[in-house]
Amino acid sequence: MKFYRKLAPFKAISFDLDDTLYSNHPIMQLTSRAMIAYFHNELPKLLEDTTDIQTEYDINFWSPYKNKAITFNPELTHNVTELRLETYYLGLIDLGIAKKQARQAAEKALAHFDFHRSNFTVPNNIHNLLSSLAKKWPLIAISNGNVNTHTIELNQYFSAVYHAGGQSLGKQNRQKPCSDMFDNACNHLNIMPSELLHIGDCGKADILGGILAGCQTAWVSSFNVGKPLSILPHLELSDVEELHQFLS
Repeated sequence: MKFYRKLAPFKAISFDLDDTLYSNHPIMQLTSRAMIAYFHNELPKLLEDTTDIQTEYDINFWSPYKNKAITFNPELTHNVTELRLETYYLGLIDLGIAKKQARQAAEKALAHFDFHRSNFTVPNNIHNLLSSLAKKWPLIAISNGNVNTHTIELNQYFSAVYHAGGQSLGKQNRQKPCSDMFDNACNHLNIMPSELLHIGDCGKADILGGILAGCQTAWVSSFNVGKPLSILPHLELSDVEELHQFLS
């Protein structure tokens, strides 16, 4: 644990999820492979012309349709679930599938993705950590991603869970580093932003976003996948389990 700024007393802790509490890279690799297999199995049922069915339906295939979806609706950058749905929809249309059928197929594919994306077990040490912390502070989850905290059995520790693209007070939550979800967390707990300690792996989304929102921040560097720091956090954790020190 390294301190870069003086850490003031805090009344609550918020957590990013992916690559903060667990390594998300292997999960997404498995999910990507599952989706490639899914489309290889499903598309022959939908396509009249199957001459190109050996196409590798990986990120390289879907990327242009993702860009196209964002061009049509830039707000989709704040909602990874809706963006994926529209990406599938546009790609399926381009393959020659009728719009109504493409929409249904895209929704079915998204459901398959959602299952695999949250089909993993969080390590017991993280359950123990969150359970211990929750006895002393309210905990909040703040994520740009779309992992299902109920499915991975983390929801029980959090007094609120905010996802980018979700609705709060009638407005869609924008992705971090926008302040929406930090603001929502503080309003929910009725605390000042400076009384929230936010913990995450990304130097931009979590650390810059948290500091701009007025929060205190802790950078988790163990998985080394987030964007680099452009501003120093209050502290650095080489492993999120170092938070046990706050309980002693």
